[in-house]
Amino acid sequence: MNTQLSRSLKGRHLTMISIGGIIGAGLFVGSSTSIIAGGPAAFISYGICGLLILLVMRMLAEMATALPEVRSFTDFARAGLGPGVGFVVGWLYWYFWVLTVPVEAIAGARILQSWIPLPPLPIGLALMTVMTGVNLLSARSYAEFEFWFASIKVAAIIVFIVIAASYAFGWSAPHGATFGNLVSHGGFTPRGWIAVFAAVPTVFFAMTGAEITTIAAAESAEPERAIARMSSAVIWRILTFYVLSVFLIACVVPWDQVRGGESPFTLALNTMHVPWAGSIMSVIILTAVLSCLNSAFYVASRVLFVLADRGDAPQMLVKLNARRVPVASVLIGAVAGYLGIIAATEAPQAVFDFLVSSSGALIVYVYMLTALAQIVLRVRRERGGEPAPAITMWWFPALSLLCIAGMAAVLIAMAFTPGLQRDFNVSCLTLAITVFAYWCVRIRRAAAAPKPVFDR
Repeated sequence: MNTQLSRSLKGRHLTMISIGGIIGAGLFVGSSTSIIAGGPAAFISYGICGLLILLVMRMLAEMATALPEVRSFTDFARAGLGPGVGFVVGWLYWYFWVLTVPVEAIAGARILQSWIPLPPLPIGLALMTVMTGVNLLSARSYAEFEFWFASIKVAAIIVFIVIAASYAFGWSAPHGATFGNLVSHGGFTPRGWIAVFAAVPTVFFAMTGAEITTIAAAESAEPERAIARMSSAVIWRILTFYVLSVFLIACVVPWDQVRGGESPFTLALNTMHVPWAGSIMSVIILTAVLSCLNSAFYVASRVLFVLADRGDAPQMLVKLNARRVPVASVLIGAVAGYLGIIAATEAPQAVFDFLVSSSGALIVYVYMLTALAQIVLRVRRERGGEPAPAITMWWFPALSLLCIAGMAAVLIAMAFTPGLQRDFNVSCLTLAITVFAYWCVRIRRAAAAPKPVFDR
């Protein structure tokens, strides 16, 4: 049976997949929460998270160049920490992305409902059907879809940065430069520096997704080279798209005018008197949502395929069609999306809140275990006298340990932040269930293993 995924993705696909994984509705809408929490200094929260994700990506680059035979982000934890951790990381990561499918589908249906006079249920089901079809066609069809949708997002942010910078410097503003908004409404940190650091957990989840490149790279001609190239570029994208855009919003608009759940980008464009600002941002936000939905579909199916290939999921999921697409894995993601949308029509907010809180801190667990695997693999390689790979982690082990400590601080902040405690508790329960599941699988495997025969 052929279990080799296609190698049809090009460099331009991986570049835009990497960018698209970072830029989502969490930037265009979710940034309102961080601005309200941290004031004008909110961009510092994004800078801190960007640093943590940069370190994770650098560690991934080192492992990818040192272990070119490993073709999945989740398998680095398996290589460094053993099959048990590989099982836990793989299933947690799959669960995170399979929950993202209905979350993004519900969000997309809500946006489209303002334009299409239909209930959210048929709109959401139609979105799911289209995305299922795209991902069943081929990896190339997913990549082309993501390439163009990510291109729209990138173009929109670049245009926004140019317009906002012109306004902030006073070139297009009627009353001169607007940098005074950074300090004139309660100061640079109106709620204190603690609030700026407390906003990091919320920002962290909005900025995850850069590692999607390591999943998609397995279907490119040179996976390890692609991962290394993407990891070195991710920090500049984060700085440009997140840090700079949030900084410019704080310059253009007084932070206390931002409202939670509403796009601060729309508010800034309206302040700068850009025509049709609301409609333009609605289209861009819809693009971001559909892009994330498409990526969630793809990543969930490929992670499930890898789990099956390692014996941690039913073997039927390893089977590929003629276009080398794991059909069963894609359809499982589709079922999750359909069920989420149907349930959301009965209890919209309750279902949406459950899906979001269930994913909670899972990505932090996955990142921390991956970082720990990098330390173990690096120490093991150096003790064995193996040559260093082309890319290595900076200032090892200090920065690797700092990265783990930073993510541990994110978890601690979640545990003590009232608005995030539910997410933290549900995520801990999910982690415990996954560990218990591995324990059950291990017992079953031990019972099924052939017993040694000894001659008398």
